[in-house]
Amino acid sequence: MNILILAPHPDDGEFGCGASIKKWSDDGASIHYLAFSPCHKSIPSGFDKGILFSELNKACIHLGIAEHNIHTFNFPVREFPKYRQDILEELIAFRKKIGQVDMVVLPCSNDVHQDHQVIHQEGIRAFKHSRILGYELVWNNLTFTSNYHTRLSKKQLDTKWQAISEYKSQGFRNYKSQSFIEGLARVRGTQVGCEFAEAFELIRWID
Repeated sequence: MNILILAPHPDDGEFGCGASIKKWSDDGASIHYLAFSPCHKSIPSGFDKGILFSELNKACIHLGIAEHNIHTFNFPVREFPKYRQDILEELIAFRKKIGQVDMVVLPCSNDVHQDHQVIHQEGIRAFKHSRILGYELVWNNLTFTSNYHTRLSKKQLDTKWQAISEYKSQGFRNYKSQSFIEGLARVRGTQVGCEFAEAFELIRWID
């Protein structure tokens, strides 16, 4: 099973569905992670401008993603709308290269960040014949439809936090908190009668 994680910026995939990535990897899926920007303009003072891609590689080790399955692009952060067609063409080229894509996981439809909106829309265009899930980033979602859940073990949730912890450059983010990550997973687990879960927007499902 080929699963693509589309992350506008490094760490979006980990925050949105890191524990599910680990679950799918443990189940034998081949996970490809596509990150579209090094976010040079957002790097805090004192860090190398390429730090996020380096941190991404370290995070993916925890989640079971092979290094050769990490694919990065250099679109400028907060400017994706200018490069919409270029992004779509990169996605189509990747689709042709990889062949069968069973599931694509991307930002949900109600994510207000302009870069996330572009990846959501162009991801659906490029992979409209695949299963598609939208992941949750609560700080960007004014509303969210949680109509697909993955049940998680505590170990998978802990692995998500280990992956997120590799992003030393993002320590200033108020949502980079283990208690927050665990609390949200408990809420989503409660919705489906288990201890921990991650929730998704079900965009397309093909059986």
